[in-house]
Amino acid sequence: MFSASILLQILACAIYSNWWPLLSALMYVLVPMPCLFFGGGSTQFLTSRDGGGWIDAAKFLTGASAVGSIAIPIILRHADLIGTGAMFIEFTSFFIFVCTVMCFHRASLDDEW
Repeated sequence: MFSASILLQILACAIYSNWWPLLSALMYVLVPMPCLFFGGGSTQFLTSRDGGGWIDAAKFLTGASAVGSIAIPIILRHADLIGTGAMFIEFTSFFIFVCTVMCFHRASLDDEW
């Protein structure tokens, strides 16, 4: 599913002959980094209420990266750097990426096999 999301990113760029939409793919790289650095590769700390300095920082950085993934196509469309169709392809790509992350989170919770 992640590869389909990246494929949609490249497709949005290729169809409209504009490589600005690929800027939001940078955020897709940044979203899992707080989990890797501060959570030990697990996503379980994101849903817990207990925290501390580093865990709260990881939650903030994950949220900021997720909001940036939505905001970048909107800002690029507002600045007339990309078309409306490219923006909607970017949103579809983000939806697929979120589904991928949710499936990974669910699979990491069912770590009994």
